[in-house]
Amino acid sequence: MKRLLSALLWLGALMGAPAQAADPAQRVAWREQAQAFEHGEGVPRDAQRAAQLYCQAALAGDAVAAYNLGWMYANGRGLPRHDGYAAHFFARAALLGDDSAQRMFDRLGAPADKPECVVQAERASLLKAQAQQEAAEAEARAQRYRLLADTPEKQRILKLVDKLAPQYGIHPGLAFAVIRAESNFDAHAVSEKNAQGLMQLIPETAERFAVRKPFDPEQNIRGGLAYLRWLLAYFKGQVPLALAAYNAGEGTVDRYRGVPPFPETRGYIRRIQDVFGLEQHPYDERVAPTSPLFALK
Repeated sequence: MKRLLSALLWLGALMGAPAQAADPAQRVAWREQAQAFEHGEGVPRDAQRAAQLYCQAALAGDAVAAYNLGWMYANGRGLPRHDGYAAHFFARAALLGDDSAQRMFDRLGAPADKPECVVQAERASLLKAQAQQEAAEAEARAQRYRLLADTPEKQRILKLVDKLAPQYGIHPGLAFAVIRAESNFDAHAVSEKNAQGLMQLIPETAERFAVRKPFDPEQNIRGGLAYLRWLLAYFKGQVPLALAAYNAGEGTVDRYRGVPPFPETRGYIRRIQDVFGLEQHPYDERVAPTSPLFALK
């Protein structure tokens, strides 16, 4: 009994819970398919396929499937006999409430070993959890900008950005961060180089993207979004390169084969990425040709 309790504790740590999330009907379907393959009922007998399906069902919380697979390993029925794998599945079935599995585990007297199907399931579960965590962290980084809309004017601009940015395939957080770095939300800002409005469009860029009223917030944001869309396509979604080009021009980035060594440009990128921390952004390759930078790599 002590040995079983020890194995159950080990299995509990392994599984995290007595059963992984799965539809009960699906668990039963896997087990019934496994039984058909194990005994050749309506299908050619296939012990390997039966073991695979039993393992799926067992991992999803089916005690009968776990017991049946333990029995196959304990008796070498279509599979090489393996007492350690049998012990694993009997212990799993016992954890799921099967008393006969507990007796089989005790009778077997072998330490539980982790079968390959369990190892693979654990690995897939870990990768899925890591991907979900990374996605959640990326979304949290991408949403930090909303905390900065702390005045009525910033909230008004954010509302406009939320409306317009998706039309250009641009994440609103990136557009908001650019506005913050360029004009600090001043729709009437003019730089020493005559860059104008919220997204600080120089006259040539305004003309390039059909902005006739650069001090009109919506027109200015549309022009800036169109330019960002073009730059992201040109630099294959690499945000630092697109930002460097927004600040210093795409020709400058091409000439330096990357972010130019200008303190102003590098500081500009840092200020934006403090708000919008993603390095890669989706892009539409049809919008612009690809920078010659990528032909050099």
